[in-house]
Amino acid sequence: MRFDNDVTNQLGVEVPLFSAPMGMVAGPALVTAMARAGGMGLVPGSLPVPQVRDDIRRVREGTDRPFGVNIPLAFAKDPAVVDMIVAEGIGFVTTSAGSPARLTPILKDAGLVVYHVVPTLEAALKAVDAGVDGLVVEGSEGAGFKSPHEVSTMVLLPLVVSRVDVPVVAAGGIVDGASLLAAFALGAQGAQMGTRMLASLESGVHPDVKRAVVGAREVDTMMYNRAIGRPMRVLRTETTTRTDGTDPRPLLAEIRRTYDDGDLEASLAQMGQVAGRVDDVLAVEEIVRATIADFTERLSALAGSYGVVAGARG
Repeated sequence: MRFDNDVTNQLGVEVPLFSAPMGMVAGPALVTAMARAGGMGLVPGSLPVPQVRDDIRRVREGTDRPFGVNIPLAFAKDPAVVDMIVAEGIGFVTTSAGSPARLTPILKDAGLVVYHVVPTLEAALKAVDAGVDGLVVEGSEGAGFKSPHEVSTMVLLPLVVSRVDVPVVAAGGIVDGASLLAAFALGAQGAQMGTRMLASLESGVHPDVKRAVVGAREVDTMMYNRAIGRPMRVLRTETTTRTDGTDPRPLLAEIRRTYDDGDLEASLAQMGQVAGRVDDVLAVEEIVRATIADFTERLSALAGSYGVVAGARG
């Protein structure tokens, strides 16, 4: 199926699927595979500038297709990252975890397309006012750092779509063609996958982390540190249960023991609720192909089941 909408036209991709810019997970192999599959791979921009530059160049060696960079505003403290991204010829950036007014004008003046990640309607409206070209609307069921205002994708997505006039990409709970079709029905023109890509062959984490995704139930994640107003959705473990409500920095400092060595108790394995629907570890290309095939089949089935009835009633 060929997609022809605002997202694909703005970004020059074949399918409106993003791979989430997960630090230490979305390495060049994953980003390259996503670009080759026709989607939008995103390089994590939270890493040191020289490493981000190296990752960009390694992706470019592997594909001539479009890809982008994410700038998490609260963590990317070095302003040189913007100059480097522009110098490297990147055409698309997502920003997150901070005020879009900080960098959007600079990025737009440099000719980049900018989407901002938002967890609430208020944040979406501020991003549009700042001049972004699109939004990634992320529900609270997704992995990683979250807004204290927990709103699910099912509620947040149609609300934002009803109030903005820029393209919207859904994030949180997207894992297959069924969830992609649901996002489109709610007004999105694309979707971002995080946890599903965590459990991909090209993901840069230890196999035990990928197996933890496959083995997780829908109730096996938790909103860590909700009580102190800095929530993060992670895999529920003995460590996370015991330390919930404490300063997460000591555990985050040990994140490589989890992602590189597979020690799930050493740190905070970020994982979305949709892990409960991930049943296998697949290549990125296969994930994209299966998602689009499932989307197309379900769309046709719905049209066949309800189209005639809807037409008759009209």
